[in-house]
Amino acid sequence: VKVLVVANVVAYLLSLIVPAMIERLGLVPAAVVGDLTLWQPLTYMFLHGGIGHLLFNMLALFMFGPDLERLLGSRRFITYYLVCVVGAAVAQTLVTTVVYPSPFPTVGASGGIFGLLLLFGMAYPRRRVMLLFPPIPMPAWLFVTLYGLLELYLGVFGSEQGVAHFAHLGGMAAGYLLVRRWRAQTQRP
Repeated sequence: VKVLVVANVVAYLLSLIVPAMIERLGLVPAAVVGDLTLWQPLTYMFLHGGIGHLLFNMLALFMFGPDLERLLGSRRFITYYLVCVVGAAVAQTLVTTVVYPSPFPTVGASGGIFGLLLLFGMAYPRRRVMLLFPPIPMPAWLFVTLYGLLELYLGVFGSEQGVAHFAHLGGMAAGYLLVRRWRAQTQRP
């Protein structure tokens, strides 16, 4: 978790000095598909569209990540996180290529963060989490379910333009599929 936070902060600061990083390392679906810029489904997670975007993602990583890293171990944690990030990139690429074409790069760690939220809700369903606005405590499973449904609603109805709602959902879906795979592997005789 600490390494991811530092890497995100350093990449954000570098992108302020070298703004071309956003175009080259951000996720541009047309470039991934057409020009085979195959690094973008990983590198986009280190870039952010402003200090607020960075701080919110790093706060969530810091809040939910340590418990999950202890649960999974560092190696499995980073595997899970990267699968969520790539799953988010795949979902975003599909949606922006087929449904909502966009020439703008997608940036941010949110796909990985949403995958972590899903795993947190699955691993610690009864643990209380507190919404920031409004401050309402609720069990983790309910928070994750409501947040996922909100992202689906906002994505389908096009609210909050400029937010990659389907990337968030893609991160959750990829995380869920990986957890199912891990569970199936441990249940084999």
